[in-house]
Amino acid sequence: MKTILLIGLGRFGRHLAIKLNELHHQVMAVDKKESRVDEVLPYVTNGQIGDGTNMEFLRSLGVRNFDLCIVAIGDDFQSSLETTSFLKELGAKKVISRACQDVQAKFLLHNGADEVVYPEKQMANWTAIRYSADRVFDFMELDDRYAVFEIAVPPNWIGKSIGDLDIRKKCNINVMALKNNDALNMDISSDTYLTGAETMLVLGEMKNVEKLLHM
Repeated sequence: MKTILLIGLGRFGRHLAIKLNELHHQVMAVDKKESRVDEVLPYVTNGQIGDGTNMEFLRSLGVRNFDLCIVAIGDDFQSSLETTSFLKELGAKKVISRACQDVQAKFLLHNGADEVVYPEKQMANWTAIRYSADRVFDFMELDDRYAVFEIAVPPNWIGKSIGDLDIRKKCNINVMALKNNDALNMDISSDTYLTGAETMLVLGEMKNVEKLLHM
């Protein structure tokens, strides 16, 4: 369990608050709008109405005491940038800030953000890949090159073992697990057979997985 300061309670921040609550973290949620704070009160440990660009207000929150600070402001980049900078100046251990564009990410990283997230860009990538390929059921991008995909077993692999197919050598991907009716089997070996009833969780370069999807 971590203590988290979440600043900005628009749609992205609200969903973050709900998910962090599900994960049993202690969250202090902050926004300038009272209505937004009220909406998330059932999901957070504490809520504060205030402006993240006000240094004295941030100081009063005890920024140093949080394991993680998340700046989820999406509708005012100047406020996001100032809040990020002030958090780091006040001794925040780790600051994660939201960006909508690469140029914003550069400014945020230069002004105190330890990491930057792109919720719109990441969701757009997920949607494009998930729904433009018939055999992709889920997708998680790890970086610009690598990702984990949940895909259907290629028809010509059905009835064969992982070893027979020599997947790692021939396709340059790793089969991490098989999933059948939401049951996950991670005990994968060269003797594991593919029946076609399961889906595969594979890790590899996106270009190699895309080649596999067109087999």
